[in-house]
Amino acid sequence: MHLSTHNWMRAEPLALTLGRIKKYGYESIEISGEPAQYDVKETRALLKEYGIRCWGAVTLTLGERNLAARDEGQRARSVDYVKSVITMVGELEGEIVTLVPATVGKVVPDGTEEEEWTWVVEATKECFAHARKKGVRIAVEPLNRFETYFFNRAAQALALADAVSPECGVCLDAFHLNIEEEDMYEAIRLAGKRLFDFHVADNNRFAAGLGQLDWPKIIGTLKEIGYDGAVTNEFVAPVDRTPAAKYPDMVERNPVDIPPEQLKFIQDHGSSLLTEKFYDDQMRITAETILPLIK
Repeated sequence: MHLSTHNWMRAEPLALTLGRIKKYGYESIEISGEPAQYDVKETRALLKEYGIRCWGAVTLTLGERNLAARDEGQRARSVDYVKSVITMVGELEGEIVTLVPATVGKVVPDGTEEEEWTWVVEATKECFAHARKKGVRIAVEPLNRFETYFFNRAAQALALADAVSPECGVCLDAFHLNIEEEDMYEAIRLAGKRLFDFHVADNNRFAAGLGQLDWPKIIGTLKEIGYDGAVTNEFVAPVDRTPAAKYPDMVERNPVDIPPEQLKFIQDHGSSLLTEKFYDDQMRITAETILPLIK
């Protein structure tokens, strides 16, 4: 196992992110799934400069991106988007694309269970075929019920992976597992060798170590199943807008150059634009919590 991180949680130059995570012992990055934001040649040069490798990317399934959409054209455009993320990861010599099939924040279905399952399986198969050509593995990720109606538990994600290919895997996230699973450790064991990626944030979605999750037991269970991939930091710090705020200086008040879709995605997760100091602290705390356990 090694420590990795997402970078979609704060809009900042990639070089700044890479320098930050390098000093705290991260080995790789799961880059934001927005290929238009990254020039592959420049990104590869930065990764080499900082000695950080690309582990993969997560699809930012926002706006009209939805493999479960009733509209065939919308599904086709969503597949094209996922393919573009896969292509980017392949060009960056990454290994994984974490695929969230349905629009994050959408809680009303477009069709019956049978219709949507057929649409998603067909779309994911097309994405999987493209990934095989690019030498990239697909890991489908279940989210909690407040972020998606489509699927929320490890068993459901495995059902989709099984419907696609024996070589399709799953990604699990400790934050979502804590909400949805009867036993999060059994969910990890159920995934077993099909677990291709593992995301971490505490039960309050702050950095690992700032909540109630049992990180020694979680990492111990990953070791038990022989997991040797990334443990990927994905805190999405909730903003407290009351006088009781524990971190009153966490929100960036200065103008930030960020695409409106990305800002909405962050805000829809209950977070906001974060100050560099707060963000840096969260990165450090995650590393201090996880690294001693995986080494």
